[in-house]
Amino acid sequence: MKARTRRFMWIAIGVVVLCMAAAFVLNAFQSNLVFFFTPTQVSKGEAPKGRTFRAGGMVKENSLVRDGNSVRFVITDTLQEMPVTYVGLLPDLFKEGKGVVAQGKLGEDGVFVASEVLAKHDENYMPPEAKHAMDQAAAAKAAQSLKP
Repeated sequence: MKARTRRFMWIAIGVVVLCMAAAFVLNAFQSNLVFFFTPTQVSKGEAPKGRTFRAGGMVKENSLVRDGNSVRFVITDTLQEMPVTYVGLLPDLFKEGKGVVAQGKLGEDGVFVASEVLAKHDENYMPPEAKHAMDQAAAAKAAQSLKP
C-alpha cells in the first residue's frame, strides 16, 4: 500500500471516529434536555407527549390537597390551569398563590405527574421562565378583554 493511500485511510478512520463521538454527545445532550411550558402551552398541545418537561406558573389558591405523602394542586398562568400530582416532600417555600416550577410528565388523563417541585426563593424571586410566561399570559388576557 502506498503512503498516500495509507494516510488517506487513517484520515478517513479519524473522521468516522470523530463523527461517531459527536453523535454520542448530541444523543446524550438531547436525552437530558428538559423544556419549559406554561399551562396554556400544555392545553394547546405544545408540550411533548411521554417526555419529561417543566411546567410552571402560580399555585392556584385553595387547590392544595394533601393525602399523606401525596399532594395535588393546580398550576395557573392566569389564562389556563393544569392539575398536578406529586409524591414526596414539598419545598418549605411552597405555598398557594406563589410561583412554582414542576418537572415531570403529562399523564394520559391530562394530569401532570411531577417528579420534582421547585418553589421560589424569596418574595421578589420568580423563575425567569415562569415570569416570562406569566407576563405573556397577562398580555394575552388583556388583549382578549379588549376584543368586543
